[in-house]
Amino acid sequence: MKNLNQGESNVRPIRIGTRASLLALWQAEWCAARLQEAGIPVEIVKMTASGDRPETFAQPIPTGGSQGIFSKEIQDALLANEVDLAVHSLKDLPTESVPGIQLVAVPERAEVEDVLVAGKSERTAAKFQTLHSLADLPDGTILGTSSLRRRAQLLAFARSHGKKWEILPIRGNLNTRFKKLDSGEYDALILARAGVERLEMTERVSAVLPIEEMFPAVSQGALGLETRADDDETKAAVRRVLNDETVFACVLAERTLLKVLDGGCATPIGGLCRWNEETQDFTIRGRVIALDGRTFLEGTLTGADPQTLAVQLAESLIQNGADALIREARNA
Repeated sequence: MKNLNQGESNVRPIRIGTRASLLALWQAEWCAARLQEAGIPVEIVKMTASGDRPETFAQPIPTGGSQGIFSKEIQDALLANEVDLAVHSLKDLPTESVPGIQLVAVPERAEVEDVLVAGKSERTAAKFQTLHSLADLPDGTILGTSSLRRRAQLLAFARSHGKKWEILPIRGNLNTRFKKLDSGEYDALILARAGVERLEMTERVSAVLPIEEMFPAVSQGALGLETRADDDETKAAVRRVLNDETVFACVLAERTLLKVLDGGCATPIGGLCRWNEETQDFTIRGRVIALDGRTFLEGTLTGADPQTLAVQLAESLIQNGADALIREARNA
């Protein structure tokens, strides 16, 4: 347990539960710093999630919360009163709520795009003369991702641009992935821009991928902060210091879209909701992609109530065939 407070305090510290990876610790420490600035003492409690264990690395990561493989242990600690606040990458949090736990805050959101990162091995360097976009990747490129959403969209791009790439799974934290990349196991990786920037590794980015090419995951770039549902003191403090109401509304709508689409199954689904300051309304977009990238469905709605928009968009996508793509993915 790491106590981040400088002096003695009679106030009970908020115990922050987090995975032990560098990125997860960065996120927890960022939240801890904001709370400390507000005069709230904190402690950080590190733990290992099942998704961080090597035996899970060969398994692809499904869309829609990874079945809790990155959150369950922290949520269990929350329920056991071993921690008071759980800090998650919100895209890793299942849309089904856990009884006794409440999502209480979402801070300001980082960038939502994915990025292309090239390796440093001699073999890779020989392949890439210039690399500024997916279109620059030559035939035979070995790409690493365990995200079904990214894989499906890479397959779609390759199909439409006549490319022949090999797309292989890769798991582990960012440092582990970079080591595998630079050893020559892969030529390039697709990663979340938010994580790369948070760990100050932007010099490795070859290209920021346009959203039209690589539609983001639901809640990508956002943190989700959970407390016990009956811990009113912690809830109030966390909301006051760390919650961004507009971002919370947007990511909640994205998660509703995913839930109505039955995104708990291993289906490549993307969602993005944004607040339009000029028109004072919300726009939500959703995309459902076939596992093999041969087709996708997309829709956009704009209006005042993001939750209503999310349900309407999901129902529209289902009426246009998203349910067939979801069933196909579930049975794959």
